[in-house]
Order: sequence, then structure tokens, then C-alpha cells
Amino acid sequence: MQGTSSVQRADNLLEPPSASDLVQLRPDEAPRFWVTVDTEEDFDWAAPFARTGYRLDSVPALADCQAYFEAANVAPIYLVDWPIVTNDRAVAILGEARAAGRCEIGAQLHPWVTPPHDEEVTERNSYTGNLPPDLQRAKMAALRDAIADRFGAAPTVYRAGRYGLGPDSAAMLAELGFQCDTSVRSGFDYRPGHGPDYRAMTLHPWWVVAGEQRLLEMPVTTVFGGALGPVGRWLYHRTSSNSHAALARLGLAERIALTPEGIPADRACQAIDIAVEARLPVLNFSFHSPSLQPGNTPYVRTDADLADFYRWWDVVLAHLAKRGVEPTTAADILDMAQRNSASI
Repeated sequence: MQGTSSVQRADNLLEPPSASDLVQLRPDEAPRFWVTVDTEEDFDWAAPFARTGYRLDSVPALADCQAYFEAANVAPIYLVDWPIVTNDRAVAILGEARAAGRCEIGAQLHPWVTPPHDEEVTERNSYTGNLPPDLQRAKMAALRDAIADRFGAAPTVYRAGRYGLGPDSAAMLAELGFQCDTSVRSGFDYRPGHGPDYRAMTLHPWWVVAGEQRLLEMPVTTVFGGALGPVGRWLYHRTSSNSHAALARLGLAERIALTPEGIPADRACQAIDIAVEARLPVLNFSFHSPSLQPGNTPYVRTDADLADFYRWWDVVLAHLAKRGVEPTTAADILDMAQRNSASI
């Protein structure tokens, strides 16, 4: 590992990074895109969290998803949680694709279903970063080791379920061998549910240094469009949720996440254009694997919704190709970040 510069960098993923930590594109480079899948059990999103009672009915649909992206020459990264990694069918589907180099496997931690089960199951404790540090680390290690055992390689990419980072997350992840975190969801505030506040976070990747270790943060991409430009983001966060639809309808300010879940394809294409013009190094798309089967999430309730889900990707992938934005992988992102970080 190269030594750090004289610039003092934060070790807390909840703090906005300094300019010296940001990863920027070189003038001769084009943005790339990354498809991240929160690969998890089926459960009622409106019900209280529970250790048991979940289903894995959507697991077979992972095969269709993988076949779709293979045909598009995209290697998604499946961020698997405990119920998925302990399911033989899921491991068979994803393990074969991983062994052939057609996808990647990372970790996603749902604390309420991940051992050790030493905490009370509550909404607050559904954010891993709210748990005692020793318990956080134990759950991270258990999931890492299970993935290594079942898939033949330890994961290097991590996402906290519910985007639930804590002040100690960076150090723990680095110590456990993770190289990249993708839990920060810029532009979102989860404090009403006892989670973190990411409203001020950048969309550029950045380095976090904790002691002798370092970790790359690759935030999930959400841009703000509208006639007000940068002021729109400021206004959006200072108005009530009831006002957000009006701001979007008037064309003044709109928060657009790069996801097929609740975002129309035309708005996603607009967000791609904004991200490309902003010279973001990586456009980070995300969705939840239960959406691959009707009836599991609010976004895919019917067979028609599922057909629309894949049509969304048809439109978005075509637009990415038109803009010259090619797919990438975790290894390529890390290589790019190393090359383009003079302060590391």
C-alpha cells in the first residue's frame, strides 16, 4: 500500500470528504457505469423487522436477471445478504456466473437476519451502524466468512442494508479486507428512521483512510435536475416532502435516483445526462432482487410491472451506449481510483 499524503483525511464515512480525497476523471477518460443488486430475502417492507418469516421465492428469478445482463455484456455485482448466501439455489445460480467471470459477488448486511443475534430487533437496530461496535464487526465477519466459504472468494465490496453506516464502519471494513463500500446514498436523509443523513454527500468516489488501511467509497448515484440547477438541491432539502412533487411538476427541482424502482426511464436518462456532464467517474445503478418477481416490492406488483422493469433497462442501456458510457466492475473502479488519486 502506498503511504498517505500529508493531507489529513477523515476516517468516518458519515462525514463529507475533503476535495483532496475525491476521485476525478482524467480529461481523456469517459464515465463508466456499475450495476449493483441488493440481493436479499423477500419480506414485507411495511411490516416490523423480524428474524424469521421471510421467503426466498424470488431466488429463481436471479437466473433470468443474470441472463439479461449477460446478453447486454454487463457483469452486475450481487451484494448478497445472509439468507441468500445460505440458500443453495441462490449460490448455484450466482456461483456459476461468478466462476465464469460474468458477475461479481459482494456483501450486503441485514443485521436482523445475520448472526450473531445478540441485539433486539427494532427499527433503530436495522441500521448496522447503530449497533455496538463489537457486534457490528462480528456480523460483518460472519457474512464475509460465509460468502468466502460458499462462493470460494472473500467479498471486497460491501453495502450496509438500509444504507446503515456508522462512524466506525470504515475502520471495521478495512480491517476485514473490504476494499470498497457502496452504502452512501447521496441526497437522502434517513434520520427519521434512526439512520444516517447523506444529504451533503458527494457523488464522486472518495478515499477514506483509517490508520494504515484505506477504503474507497463508491456512492449510489442520485442527481438533482430542474431549472434551478444546484440551487434545486438546496431547496429540495429545505422543503417538506409534500412539496417535492410540486417542485418536480413545475420543473424546478427533482431528485432522480439511478434505479428502475420508482424512476421512469426518461427521467433516468435525464439523470444519466446530468451525471455525464458533471464528469462523475462512475454511475452507480441499484435495485433490490425481490423486484425480479412480482408481488415482493412496491415497484413490481404484476407481470406487466416486471416486463416494464426489463424494458426500463432496455431504454437505459441504449442511452448509456449512446452517451459512450460503458459498464465497469469493482476491480476496474478500484484501479481507476488508484490511478486518479494523486493524494493517495
